[in-house]
Amino acid sequence: MAFNKSLAGYFDDLAHVGIPTDDMDKTIRFWEKLGFKKQGQFDTDDQGHQVTFMKAAHLMLEIWDSDGAVHQTGAINHISLNVEDADNAFKAAKAEGFAVKEAEVQHLDFWKHGIKFFNITGPNDETIEFCEIVKD
Repeated sequence: MAFNKSLAGYFDDLAHVGIPTDDMDKTIRFWEKLGFKKQGQFDTDDQGHQVTFMKAAHLMLEIWDSDGAVHQTGAINHISLNVEDADNAFKAAKAEGFAVKEAEVQHLDFWKHGIKFFNITGPNDETIEFCEIVKD
């Protein structure tokens, strides 16, 4: 995808909703009871922290245990929008003056070939992530 001046042209769906937890097993059981199925589980560091992805229909949850739960309204950490080209979406976000949280596109070793992502801050201090699952 070529660089487009509008960030709005880079995402096509919700990628996931991010929820931190204090108890991964309890949280997984809760979402399984609601019909979600585990899609993947990854180590996030050398201290035993993990991230689990769970899915129902096309709604994906990202649940991790390294930050701790908020335990109040507003407990959802971020929403993530699916992009096919995180690098050019990042350029568009910066060009349009969005409050980008990172100095560059980030990379994590989730899924087969990893992910690329960056975050912006919304008008209510909410975090919106733009996430590309790398295909190859």
